[in-house]
Amino acid sequence: MQKITVIGTGYGGLIAGLGFAKWGNEVVCLDVIPEKIQKLQQGICPIYEPGAEVQLSDGLTSGRLRFTCDVKEAVEHGEQIFIAVGTPEAPDGSADMKYVYSAVDEIADYMQSYKLVVDKSTVPVGTARALKERMAIRLARLGKDIPFDVASNPEFLREGRAVGDFNNPDRIVLGVFSEEAERRLRTLYKVFSRSNKPIVVTTPETAEMIKYASNAFLATKITFINEIANLCEQVGANALEVAAAMGKDGRISPKFLHPGPGYGGSCFPKDTKALADTGVKYNAPLTVVESVIAANERQKQRAARKVMSRFPEGGTIALLGLSFKPETDDIRESPAIAIAQALMESGRFDLRLYDPKAMENTKAALGENHPEIVWCTSLADAVRNADAIVLATEWGEFSTLDFVRLKAELAQPILFDLRNIYHKEEVTAFGFEHYGTGV
Repeated sequence: MQKITVIGTGYGGLIAGLGFAKWGNEVVCLDVIPEKIQKLQQGICPIYEPGAEVQLSDGLTSGRLRFTCDVKEAVEHGEQIFIAVGTPEAPDGSADMKYVYSAVDEIADYMQSYKLVVDKSTVPVGTARALKERMAIRLARLGKDIPFDVASNPEFLREGRAVGDFNNPDRIVLGVFSEEAERRLRTLYKVFSRSNKPIVVTTPETAEMIKYASNAFLATKITFINEIANLCEQVGANALEVAAAMGKDGRISPKFLHPGPGYGGSCFPKDTKALADTGVKYNAPLTVVESVIAANERQKQRAARKVMSRFPEGGTIALLGLSFKPETDDIRESPAIAIAQALMESGRFDLRLYDPKAMENTKAALGENHPEIVWCTSLADAVRNADAIVLATEWGEFSTLDFVRLKAELAQPILFDLRNIYHKEEVTAFGFEHYGTGV
């Protein structure tokens, strides 16, 4: 058993804390929001993530997991301290590092013995080295002659599958400066030794780049197939068949080859921008990544224009799915939210919005009191008397629509299947107009 502290109970930090506790470690999670900490200590999970609530309950019941706002308590507890705070996008597109720097300063202020400080946040290349220097300077100013190590251990979690990803990772990346840091992290992750999960040990700079490069590549793959789908619409080709055939090539694989209204979430949008910003700063421009960012924004607006061109006089739209992907309540950079905002800004549409999990987050983002928005409590409520359905997130609930019943409920039988959940022939057979992505 090791004593672990996780600073930050956002998405990555909470999942890490739950996972470390499940492995038998004694874990303290630190955050600055008292209300959030109180709910977590009561077993109330602040995010929707399959499996997280069960792990939270198990961790609290076992006594291996607790939550606090007390910085001194958290720092003194952890032999290894994982920084998992947010690195939001700054106005210039770079990563805002103020929360990471603040965490390191607080560690230096309260530490009384050796600490291994592990950066788990997604940060620009060179951050671990900068944090090491920052800690050394601060400790010297405080008159503390205490040894410490800094390492990088990026996370590769998929929202909606994060609990499973943490406990069954594709690989573990450790960016270290010292053999001692490597030894301690290998001991922590020895739980995976029997399953032969690859552990990549490298420099902190390389570890940081692996994280950014991985996300940028996946974002590029999504954007590539979206642009191919747009071209397919113009030339009469079927984008789904193109993607399926491409995916059979072992060099390409079918993953992330799904045409849609663009990528969103907490990682791809900000990480691609931060990587592009790093390229500019080091005079090594990443023109492919820059193009991906621009193309993804165009794709979101293209989806909205598709709806508006079919209804030049406006209408009532049932927008189904508001989270950026299924199995999460995260709406950050969600294409569905961008579509809703574009329709609202046109001044011609009334919206009936529904999502299985993301309603409260959407109300907070868009504002609850809009006369053109009806906040619906079910799929049936959303489609009633609407002129068209827009399927923007591929929740399982939307994969078995009763088109006979829908046709009776809708003012017009029109479906914008932006996620290509249904085959066009399947929908048109019921007398519907079908508008997909690339078909």
